Amino acid sequence: MLISRLTLASPPPIRFLPSLSILHSNRPFRQVTMATAKPAFERLPTHILPVNYNLKLEPNLKDFTFKGNVVIDTKVSKDVNSVTLNSCEIEIDSCTYEANIPGSNLQGGNVEYHKDSEIVKLTFNDALTGDGKLSLAFRGVLNDQMKGFYRSKYTTPEGEDRYAAATQFESVDARRAFPCWDEPALKASFDVTLVVPSDKLALSNMPITSDELQGDNRVVTFARTPIMSTYLLAFVVGEFDYVEATDTDGILIRVYTPKGKKEQGLFALDVATKALPFYKDYFSIKYPLPKMDLIAIPDFAAGAMENWGLVTYRETCLLLDPKHSPINQKKYVALVVAHELAHQWFGNLVTMEWWTHLWLNEGFASWMEFWCLDKLFPEFDMWTQFVNMDFDSALRLDALMNSHPVEVAVGHPSEIEEIFDSISYSKGASIIRMLHDFIGDDSFKKGMHSYLTKYSYKNTQTEDLWCSLEEASGKPITKIMSTFTLQMGFPVIKVSSKMDGATRVLTVQQSKFNADGSSPDPTFQWIVPVTIGTGTDPNKHSFVLESAEKEIRLEGVSAHECLSLNPGYRGFYRVQYSGDMLANILSDVKQLKLTPSDRLGLHNDLYAQAKAGIISTTDLLETVQSMTHETLYTVWRALAGSVSALHNLMSHTPHQDSYKRFGRDIFRGIASKIGWNQKDNEDPLDTMLRPIVIGAMLLYEDEAYLAIAKEKFWNHMNGTETLSADLRSAVYCCQARMEGAKVLQTLIKLLKSTDLQEEQVRIIASLGSVREPELIKQVLELSMSNDIRSQDMDTCVAGCLATAKGKELAWEFVKHNWKAINDKFKGGFLLVGLVECTTTGFFDADKIADITGFFESNPCSSVDRTIKQSCERIKLQSDWLRRDGDAIGAWANARK
Repeated sequence: MLISRLTLASPPPIRFLPSLSILHSNRPFRQVTMATAKPAFERLPTHILPVNYNLKLEPNLKDFTFKGNVVIDTKVSKDVNSVTLNSCEIEIDSCTYEANIPGSNLQGGNVEYHKDSEIVKLTFNDALTGDGKLSLAFRGVLNDQMKGFYRSKYTTPEGEDRYAAATQFESVDARRAFPCWDEPALKASFDVTLVVPSDKLALSNMPITSDELQGDNRVVTFARTPIMSTYLLAFVVGEFDYVEATDTDGILIRVYTPKGKKEQGLFALDVATKALPFYKDYFSIKYPLPKMDLIAIPDFAAGAMENWGLVTYRETCLLLDPKHSPINQKKYVALVVAHELAHQWFGNLVTMEWWTHLWLNEGFASWMEFWCLDKLFPEFDMWTQFVNMDFDSALRLDALMNSHPVEVAVGHPSEIEEIFDSISYSKGASIIRMLHDFIGDDSFKKGMHSYLTKYSYKNTQTEDLWCSLEEASGKPITKIMSTFTLQMGFPVIKVSSKMDGATRVLTVQQSKFNADGSSPDPTFQWIVPVTIGTGTDPNKHSFVLESAEKEIRLEGVSAHECLSLNPGYRGFYRVQYSGDMLANILSDVKQLKLTPSDRLGLHNDLYAQAKAGIISTTDLLETVQSMTHETLYTVWRALAGSVSALHNLMSHTPHQDSYKRFGRDIFRGIASKIGWNQKDNEDPLDTMLRPIVIGAMLLYEDEAYLAIAKEKFWNHMNGTETLSADLRSAVYCCQARMEGAKVLQTLIKLLKSTDLQEEQVRIIASLGSVREPELIKQVLELSMSNDIRSQDMDTCVAGCLATAKGKELAWEFVKHNWKAINDKFKGGFLLVGLVECTTTGFFDADKIADITGFFESNPCSSVDRTIKQSCERIKLQSDWLRRDGDAIGAWANARK
């Protein structure tokens, strides 16, 4: 499942982290767990287990209910008179059990609901003495919370509002559609039948085997699925168009779109027809299903979900409009498609045993999407983008004291949503990339094939993957990688240099990097694969750092030759150079001698050190100022991020105008070079660069650019000029900021008239750029109206955070509407995202008491970790402002 690009024999106990003795090391090592108390929880008993579900569902798209029945073939290993399984918001009307023994009696059962723990206990008078069939008839509601079996509103090309029914079961919401053993390790096969209105399309994981008219309905039966986890089951009922193709292995692939928009599915179809055989070749395992459907759902909480054979997506994650989609959207759609198709092997064919090992699914797919796209679309320079999109994102979160290990003990379902974050996805992807680089592609492919073959249709833990890769490579994978998965955080590698005759001697030290710059706990240590590169040899020397300090001797390397640690930024650590080494590297940066990933990675390391107080922020600004000769999108994206973060910091000081002048100076040259208009045969990275640099010139209020933006905006609204899709977000935000009420009403009118979700999201994100408090309040109220889909509420609210007043109003809005918001999302990652964005951006440490006090009075277990992280970030930002605010202002004022 993709959350964000802005989203885991006898009764099984909770599987906690393995013994640290597997490391075979005498060095200190620490495992960190969160101390927050969680509700009591036990896994389901396994005296009786499902073998096959024969499931029939009949959704009613008029009163938003459904009814169903399920016959579950069960395997009984112990004579008991009760069955415990998961069920949530389901009413069971009848319950019977019949053993597969000649002459056995059909028993009726009593139903006992345990709503808080989302289980139902079925009790029978006589013991269930053998394998048999458990039959249940039940009813439920097609909810509007985008979880379980839910309803989704759409508009026909004729303008009529209608509803579809769709599913989202990960992580624990199959139980909202039918009673089941809703744990990933309790796999079974599924026979699905859907009774749907005759004018509606019905889809599930497998191809249709029969489709019969029955009155006003169709009874659609699907082929039996492979053995799989409940969270991968899916069904959709609605009206859709589709485009189709067959890949090189004969697999039928279809992309389903809203009616009248099938041309918007062509790009995703092209990616899928290339990616599916790519993965088959890479893993040396054929895709095991006969078809692959990708479908855009109008209302969808996540970005996409990897249901086996029927992958569901937000419209913005699957559809591409040739006329109205920016080039960045093309890259994003390709990434999401590649991510979900990677899951068909890694996650679906082989599945994590429990949510503690969620990262096995998501981290691997997050790495694999880049590996795939780098081969299919080399023009996007995906691995350099990875350094910004995933690598640095993971480092920033993992530097917090309130981070968590990659493998985090998960018990109660309320804890699961908390780990769909950058640690599971981006850190997981980053350490897989480090491992791949360490053992090489041949050993990696060999190990992956062995792992997927050995555990096909089974469940695994992290150690199973390490063992397969260890066997393939002959290297101590478990010993090394466990230091990155079993403890939170990461090392900073400090390096200094001296000469011993003709030998360059490096002293390399490791310690935990803390976001606040505090002294690290010495019990945190890693086993780190380290690479040293020179200007002529990016892989000059490689070694494994197993201690706190190590000396490296490099023959024939002069004192003046530039040395860089972690070339390509493939190792999961930051680097801190001594002064003389840094000076040499910065000289090469100015001359563009380092690779783009090395240039932006160095910048990101310096930014993190400045924020932590390890180096002066003015030294960071001097470095940024020296990099204005940059030409590449990937590097400018990083520069723009740090300059913008400091602009946010300086907006709380009297020096804001001086800093804006600095911002204009930084981006003026590249903005002039890139221009407003796309050129013939333009490099796609230049096209992606344009909105970044034009947006920066507008943010820092260059008068000439503001005048052009105003003209282009109103020409676009009047229909006399079509504004490039790549620039719309920047221009919409700028005009909302500069013209307020007039533009706000114009954008709201445009929002209501466009049927392209991608354009709707652009507009929604820009509304909160208005400066006037009353207008910000209007946007916040709009976020909970019927004009904004629930899936986009967080986007609308986040748009209001551009100013200090907007941050305050957004937080007050969340507090005032907390009950309605919590009821709307019922926990889940949309609620987590909304809480994160509205609690993180403050620069006043006094706000911490307000936030913690509110959630003490309004407890919500699914956001516990998020609140701790937000409060830690507020303290970091407050300290940064107090420590460096005046110095930054003086530096900006002194510039000519």
